[in-house]
Amino acid sequence: MIPVLFCLVGLAALAVGAWFFWQARRTMHRLDRMLTQAIDGGFVEESYDETALSSLEARMARLLHGSAAANRALEQEQAAVKTLISDISHQARTPMSNVLLYAALLDETDLSEVQRARLVPLCQQAEKLHFLLENLLRASRLETGLLQLAPTVSPVADLMEQAAGEARAAARTKKLTLTVHSTEAAACFDPKWTPEALYNLVDNAVKYTPAGGRVDLSATLTDSFCRLDVADTGPGIPESEQGAIFNRFVRGADARTSEGLGIGLYLARQIVAGQGGYIRVRSAPGQGSTFSLYLPRQKALTGHS
Repeated sequence: MIPVLFCLVGLAALAVGAWFFWQARRTMHRLDRMLTQAIDGGFVEESYDETALSSLEARMARLLHGSAAANRALEQEQAAVKTLISDISHQARTPMSNVLLYAALLDETDLSEVQRARLVPLCQQAEKLHFLLENLLRASRLETGLLQLAPTVSPVADLMEQAAGEARAAARTKKLTLTVHSTEAAACFDPKWTPEALYNLVDNAVKYTPAGGRVDLSATLTDSFCRLDVADTGPGIPESEQGAIFNRFVRGADARTSEGLGIGLYLARQIVAGQGGYIRVRSAPGQGSTFSLYLPRQKALTGHS
């Protein structure tokens, strides 16, 4: 009788242990699912019975729900800001173009030296504002998907020459050596917008490299990408600033005394990212900088196999 009793007690203990193990495993699985949904941005709070779940699981549910709500609110605010910037840029284009037109007409009239001296900075500031508005509008269209990129596989030699050609006048003014190294490499890129992205890198190199320095453009093939390097002998960028310079309106501490709006690198990154590429920078103070633009070698496959 006693052995049977011990057996029954043992079986009961095993059953209770198995039940607690099953409950614990069930709770852990639910917590794991909730965390996975939160990381993926798709967490939606379900109906929880706090008497059936642990206090930890209930608090985790409320925490993730609050986090998801905060993320949605932040996304809505960011979308509203982008829309506002786009609207302002679009609405300001026509009056800004009229300002430039009348400034050009005024420049063709007979002006005194004093009047012309006042007109020059007016034209310069109007051009800068026009450039800012155009770039803000381009960035907004890229972010919202209104501006569609059409990458095709093409040689990069013409792309490099086009970007360098737009910067040669400024390079000559500063007595810089601007060299485009020959290459037969090809990549997949949009022929309209990618030259602008690469030009922004070249323009920055020319702008911040001291007189008498050099800027070199070269191409290197990797397994999946064609890397376009823009190397300069400028002052270099501290490591603490390298992660932020691709953000909108961010400029390095040493760059704030030079002409610029802090949007060129941001726009370049948006253009390249929209084609499946990316941009990296290698730099150190006093050792110059190398901005590398990575373009896919092949067009990305779409659809289902």
